[in-house]
Amino acid sequence: MHTAYADELRLEEYEVHPERGFLPAEDPLPYLEDPYYAPWEQIASELPKLLVARKLRSVVDGMPRLTTERLQTEREARRAMLLLSYIGHGYVWNGDAPAERIPANLAQPWYEVSQRLGRPPVLSYASYALDNWRRLNPNAPIELGNIVLLQNFLGGLDEEWFILIHVDIEAKAARAIRQIPTALRAATEQNVPALTAALQEVATALEQMYAVLARMPEACDPYIYYHRVRPYIHGWKNNPALPNGLIYEGVAAYGGQPQQFRGETGAQSSIIPTLDGLLGIQHADDPLKTYLMEMRLYMPPAHRRFIEAVEARSTVRETVLQSGDSALRDAYNACVENIQRFRALHLEYAASYIYKQQAKDPKNPTRVGTGGTPFMKYLKKHRDESGAHKV
Repeated sequence: MHTAYADELRLEEYEVHPERGFLPAEDPLPYLEDPYYAPWEQIASELPKLLVARKLRSVVDGMPRLTTERLQTEREARRAMLLLSYIGHGYVWNGDAPAERIPANLAQPWYEVSQRLGRPPVLSYASYALDNWRRLNPNAPIELGNIVLLQNFLGGLDEEWFILIHVDIEAKAARAIRQIPTALRAATEQNVPALTAALQEVATALEQMYAVLARMPEACDPYIYYHRVRPYIHGWKNNPALPNGLIYEGVAAYGGQPQQFRGETGAQSSIIPTLDGLLGIQHADDPLKTYLMEMRLYMPPAHRRFIEAVEARSTVRETVLQSGDSALRDAYNACVENIQRFRALHLEYAASYIYKQQAKDPKNPTRVGTGGTPFMKYLKKHRDESGAHKV
């Protein structure tokens, strides 16, 4: 049962921007200006070289233990989280065997800044994509051709393109996200013309998102992705390479016990769960649904609250079913079909970029996604469940 909310959903209360969606309102901070943090910036800037030389661990072991108390703003905290997450994952995965512990000079500040931001000390989508870009022309749009990454692991065309595709999709999604307050209100008030117009905008945004996702193969090759890009974004939960997880030395809250966190994955993007919530698309219980709910713990907390607010408030599907208006039904069905298409293309990529590569390399046990799920069967199911919501 949905509660009627008298107040309108306000995007800014959830750190959602009408022109940028879930991307930050200000372009991400390109570096920490306080020279105190130069050791982090220096190591991160050299990361591709240190990974190739396999010298990252020895360099990090000699890194000074810095406090996070000098990080003044949210942007600075997010920049620090990006730096420490990249350095941390590089440390774990840059060797013949993964590191089973990370030293206190890295673990303590990583934990501190993660607590400040309300997500775990692991590389998540917010650092990998949302906070990891700059514009070549600051007056031109946030889109492919005008954006580059702030930070890489090994670098190179395929890694750069893989992440930038996600950033552009986030920018394109803003067109849909900004319609949500209007759509929720229109549904509550049974305002069919307003709801129809809002859903038509959502459908158009989904088409634009699909067009960006379809460009993935232009500059990200499945073999390169699997062997060069993907290894560094794995986590340490449900990962046979680190069955017990990772010890964060010197973090009192963890009491010396290994911690298990999921790897970076696009499943940590807020776009699709938000639009599922708006449209009333439900998935039957299965391991992927459980995993997707867990992924919300890795999102910026305000975005997690936004998804929950949309899910709690939306009466869009009920309004469509009750109204019998053909234009409204067409607009709603266009949204559902476009989400299904987006999921279907993602499924194709999961097959070609991961599943088929894994079949050629059986010693690399990745029938699971970077987050640690046996994904193929359930991605198909979720794609089909989306389509079943047409009215």
